Parts: sequence; structure tokens; C-alpha cells
Amino acid sequence: MLAFVQTLVPTPTAAPLPPAGGVLQTLAQPPVVPAPTDVAGIADAAAHAADPGRMSIFDGYIGVLIVAFIISLFATPIMRRLAVANGVIDRPSEARKVHRMPIAYLGGVAVYLGILAGVFYSYLGVRIEGLVQWHATKAEHLNAYGVPFTVPISIMLGLTVIMLVGVIDDVSGISPRVKIGGQFIAAAALAIDNVGVKMAQGLLVPLAKAVGLPITMMSDGYESILWNIPLPMPIAGMDHIPIDFIYWIGTALIALAVLGLCNASNLIDGLDGLLSGTTAIAAIGLLVVSLGLALIDDGPRDSQRIVLCLALLGACLGFLPHNFNPATIFLGDAGSLMMGFCTCAIIMTLGDTGKTFLVAAGLIIYAVPIIDTSLAIVRRKMEGKSISSADDQHLHHMLKRALGVKGAVLALYGIAASFALLGASITLLKARVIYVLTLILASFIGVTAIKIARKKAIEAQAAAYDAKGATATVPAPQNAEQKQS
Repeated sequence: MLAFVQTLVPTPTAAPLPPAGGVLQTLAQPPVVPAPTDVAGIADAAAHAADPGRMSIFDGYIGVLIVAFIISLFATPIMRRLAVANGVIDRPSEARKVHRMPIAYLGGVAVYLGILAGVFYSYLGVRIEGLVQWHATKAEHLNAYGVPFTVPISIMLGLTVIMLVGVIDDVSGISPRVKIGGQFIAAAALAIDNVGVKMAQGLLVPLAKAVGLPITMMSDGYESILWNIPLPMPIAGMDHIPIDFIYWIGTALIALAVLGLCNASNLIDGLDGLLSGTTAIAAIGLLVVSLGLALIDDGPRDSQRIVLCLALLGACLGFLPHNFNPATIFLGDAGSLMMGFCTCAIIMTLGDTGKTFLVAAGLIIYAVPIIDTSLAIVRRKMEGKSISSADDQHLHHMLKRALGVKGAVLALYGIAASFALLGASITLLKARVIYVLTLILASFIGVTAIKIARKKAIEAQAAAYDAKGATATVPAPQNAEQKQS
């Protein structure tokens, strides 16, 4: 099976970044369209060339969405039966849980199968003409088969590692250290293929140029900062060890991003349909940005981003009918961690050509889990609790008490859609405008949530202050001698 997949997925070769002239220079260069072999292919190619818009590119890849949706939709009830038969269920043993009857886990495996099917469909599209209408791109962005580069095996490897770690935790339970170790292994898989590594280039290279540090042009066409560590004696003809500062900083950022987004997704998975719905909304926002990058032929990862967005979106939509209130199956850690990892991989690739502001746009699109996790850390620190301690003061808990389960989920869908719209608009408006609007919206949500979560503490402080003031104003009682005098 592995050999068959390797024949479908050609080994990616290093592709240079777009020319330094930017978007206008990229648009000025004529795209290379694979030559069609029949009349229908000529008509399709002519249609795509005549209408090089986002919808035209989306239409060419829509098969990935359909396959991921169908597989996830029909795999979910199968995984539910398997979970119930083996006792892999969530029992409502804590007051903060909203369900009152046991619910099956392993929904994350169904979502994983949907994503895997969608990506595999794109692999088949390399060999079978017509399955995927690949977008027009320059020759250096094509693989050996004359089509854009497909999703690298390293991403699917990391996705599989995350899913397996989550399944083991759902079935038998594992320590947090083991889960974190699995997330670091998945992050290392991304670093192998430089997924997200070049994101650091957009941050550090301008700073290095500003302070006058020397910049080195690497063999694959990107700028980096090299540190040469001298050796006491030549070894194998080398008198120094070169250290690619950009690569290692980028690798560290990948590890932090995977760890942060995986656990942010896990924390917000507290109501029926919440995580699968907000992730689907985020996938739509990321898809809009990815289609825009493909439209200007940003780089060799354009098709990879589109396929991952569509596969994630289709898998989430196929799972959502089973997971929406009243849910018959839960994602479990297998699904929540995996969704965070897949979203993180897409966001990291947005900075592959040094456009760091697009990584910021991706984080804005996925802001709901990030804000909720940040508030949980701040809240628990203010209360003197451990960061890992559980509570019922997350955003979805507060909204549930006011609106009910469905109302809370729909409200968070609306908030997620607002952030997705803001993040996707960064390709149309100035980034500063988007940052300011995001800051205002996030600050309003954050301050309101902190006030509600600390309402009892604030009331206790006010009561203590009033009691202290009342004690100070009451006159001291006089004894009998003072009264006689």
C-alpha cells in the first residue's frame, strides 16, 4: 500500500520562491497550463484561463470536498457502533458536562478518514485526468507530472500521529506528557518538509537587515541568517559548522504553534457541534485566503493549502449532523487534537513565501479557540489555580447558561464567522485596519468574559469594602463613667 501511495505522490523537489518583485511581477509572468488531450479538456482549460477567479479555482478542486464529506458522513455511524461495542464512551461524571447520558467517542477517527480520503483523491488526480482541474501556475511550481505539488506525506504523517495519540487517550487514557510528546513528533514531521519553517523568514530577515546583520541566499532561493561555528580542527574538509538560524527559529515556532492550537481546539470542544462547526467556519476563511494566493500564483504550496482546506471542511461538514445537539457521537481527543493540527498546518503554510501577515490572518480566522484558551490561562492565574485545572467558565459555558446549548453554539458560530471574515479581508483591506478591528472585538469579548467569570470575586470584594466602611463609621460605645461625666 505504501509503495502504491508513493507512486501517486512524487517526491517533492525544492522549488524557489516567487521573484522579489512581489505580486505584480508574479501576475505579469504568463502561467503554464498543462496541455489538454481532448476537446473537453481544451474547453475546461479555456474556461479556467478566461475566468481566473477564486470560484473558478474552487470549482476545479471541488471533488476533494465532496469525497471528504461523503466518507466522513458514512464513516461516523460506523465508528459510533464500534465505540459502543467496545465501551469507548464518555460517561457524564462531572457537573460541568452538559450531557446526561453516555455518548460514544471515536468521532475524530471518522473525521480523519474523511480528510485522508479527500487528500488521497487529490493524489489520484495526479494520475487520472479530470478528477482535479489543477489551477494554472508557473513551470517551477509544477511537479514531475506537470501538475502543482500535492499535499506532502509529512503533513499526513503528523496528522496520523496526532490522531493515534488521541485515540489511545480516548480508549485507555494517557498522561499529558505523552500527549505533548506526540504533538512534538507531529511538529517534527512538519519541519522535515519545511512546512511553516520559512514563516520565520518574514519576521527575522527584515530585522536583520535593519541592524546590519549579513544575509545569506540559500540554495533553494530563500534568504537566511547563518552562524558559522568554528571547529578546533578540520573534519571531513570542513573547518566550521553552519547553523541556519531561520530554519531553527522556524522549527521552534512550529512546535509552539502545534502545541498551542492543538490544545486550544481541545479546550473549546465542550458543547455539541461547537468545535466541528467553528473549524468548518475557519476552514472556509482559510480557503478564501488560499484561493487568493493561488490566483496570484504565490508559490508551490498553493494547491496543498486548497486541498487541505477542502478536505478539512468536507470532513467537518460530514461529521456535524451527527455531532450537533443532541449529539450521538463526540470527537474525543482524537478529533479535537487532529483538527487543531490540520488547521495549524494550513496557517503555517500561509507564510511559506515570507508573507508573515497572512499567518496573522490565519490566526485571526481561528481566533475563537485561541481567545478562549488565553482567557482560561489568565482567569486561572488570577484565581491562583493551576493552568491545567478544569472549570466551567469557558466562553461556551457562559453562553450556555444564558442561551442554552444550541443558542450558545450558534452564538459562537456567529463570533467565529466574524473573525473569519476579518481574517479573510486582510487580502482586500490594509492589514492595520484588520488588526485594529480584531483587537477591538477580541478585547470586548475578553473583558466581558473576565467580568462574568470573576463576578463572585468582584461582589465579594465590594461586600468586604462596604463592611469595612460600615465598621469605620459606627461610633464606639460609651461606658457608664463617660455617661455620668
